[in-house]
Formats: sequence, C-alpha cells, structure tokens
Amino acid sequence: MTSPRFLDPDGSRYGLPTYPWGMAWVADDGLATRKQLSAMGLRPGTSEPVAQLMWFSRRARGGVRTAALYRIDQALPKEEFTEARARGLAAAMRARRTCPTCRLVFVYVIPTSLGQCPACHEGGTPQAWELEAAA
Repeated sequence: MTSPRFLDPDGSRYGLPTYPWGMAWVADDGLATRKQLSAMGLRPGTSEPVAQLMWFSRRARGGVRTAALYRIDQALPKEEFTEARARGLAAAMRARRTCPTCRLVFVYVIPTSLGQCPACHEGGTPQAWELEAAA
C-alpha cells in the first residue's frame, strides 16, 4: 500500500520531488534508479538526483527507505572494465592476502583486526591448506 505521506511532487517537504514506491511513472518516464540505469548499461555520471522514491521498510533505521531517481537522458555509458583495471584489482587483493610478517600469500584475506596472519599472531606456522599455490 502506498502512503500519501510520501507524495511530494513539488519537493517542498523533502527537498526533492518525492513519490511513493511504485508511482514513479506519475513523475516522468525519463527517470530511473541507479540499478535501473546499470541494467541499461548506463551510470548517473555527474548528474544529481532529480527526484526520489520513498517507502516503508522494516529493515531500515527509522522505518523508511529511499531511492534516488536520475534523468536517463543525462546518464553516461558505463566505463568498461579494462585489462589494466583487472590487473590493479588483482594486485590489491593479493596485497590483502599477503602477511606483512611472514610474507606468505594466503587463500583468504588477512584479518585487519590481527594485522598479520593468524599463525604469526599466535606464534605458530601456517597450515599448507591456507597458502596459495605457487604459480
């Protein structure tokens, strides 16, 4: 059920034009959420949200959730995931799996709470199954 509390087409109450969940079609066909833009292969770019959806939710703090709406005609194409970006991400993840004390690479991310692998933290030696296979 939609709540008239969330209907604010001129934006006087919430700062942005606000519509209840499921009523965005009332506003404009040219609006979409981030998720909808992503499904179209687009991203908001530098444009600011022009409206928002609002609905009741038990999961949200305060019981209300929102979703920003962006203009589809101002959206930009998604940036492609290049080979260089993939190499950079792989290097960053490898660094998170490398113990700064023993310099061994693990199959899991080193806990930041320990600052080193659990074996070094406890003063032991790591198990073979925890280590990444040498390439």
